[in-house]
Amino acid sequence: MSISAAVTLASLPHLAEAYSSPSFPTSTTLFSGDNHPHSYKWRLVIAYDGTRFSGWQYQPSIPTVQSILERPLTRITKLEHKDLHLVGAGRTDAGVHAWGQVAHFITPFNFDTLDGIHRSINALLPSDIRVKEISAAAHEFHARFSAICKTYEYKIYNDTILDPFQRLYAYHSEYKLNVNAMRDAAKYFIGKHDFSAFANASRDDRVRDRVKNILHFDVIEMGPILQLRVEGSGFLYRQVRNMVGLLLQVGREAVPPDIVPKILETCDRKQLAKYALSLPPHGLCLRAIKYKEEHLHLPLGSPVTSFGMHHSIKTCKLPCS
Repeated sequence: MSISAAVTLASLPHLAEAYSSPSFPTSTTLFSGDNHPHSYKWRLVIAYDGTRFSGWQYQPSIPTVQSILERPLTRITKLEHKDLHLVGAGRTDAGVHAWGQVAHFITPFNFDTLDGIHRSINALLPSDIRVKEISAAAHEFHARFSAICKTYEYKIYNDTILDPFQRLYAYHSEYKLNVNAMRDAAKYFIGKHDFSAFANASRDDRVRDRVKNILHFDVIEMGPILQLRVEGSGFLYRQVRNMVGLLLQVGREAVPPDIVPKILETCDRKQLAKYALSLPPHGLCLRAIKYKEEHLHLPLGSPVTSFGMHHSIKTCKLPCS
């Protein structure tokens, strides 16, 4: 068995059960990760509640999504942190959530099947992080550099009294917002622009290409909840939260919709600061990431993608009276 030397199955009941199944065939190693002939790359789709995490990126002494996710991966694979090469598509900030974060990692061995691995990873993770999908990845695939666009969503709860169940996932605006004006303003963001005025300088001082292509920017009204959904080729540091901050001011009718192109033209963050502040992170969620189609093909000989095993009750037996 290709992974038996790397994993102590007795320490992981779910994994041991999976490997004892007849559906676990002997491995045929016909694909590899990166350019090493004996490495294998794996793609993860991850959802998490970012409330208690200090962002995605690994920090040894602070709880981050990456550092927590690496714990079950290192335990299952018996690899060191540095050997996993776990890479995320987006470095979400502290407090930001995700429904469609994507990451990849590398192992020096193949997995025959992924359902047992998938179940074991989730069994070892805290309940606010879940791996939704795990699959083999082509050696060309890179979670960050193969991405062609990302979709973020910012939620605003627009009512006098905040629904307490939304407090961790939506920004509260008690004043009635002009949604049509916000939609008009959002249209100005669509297309290729230099978004220097909407980037926080602390992380992006060294970013050379500040021109990003916004494909869609929708303002969706669902009762008291406004979903501001933006899809783009990429985003600068805090760009989405800064754009939504300005749209909020437009919704409050503090500034007109055509303030957007005027601020974009300045390429100056100080000009945006005159009108709006960056909104807090808890309303933001990384919804989805699209990739180059040619980087998503499953390599020859790879195991079937796991979307999670579903349990069903075939027979319900009532106790005898």
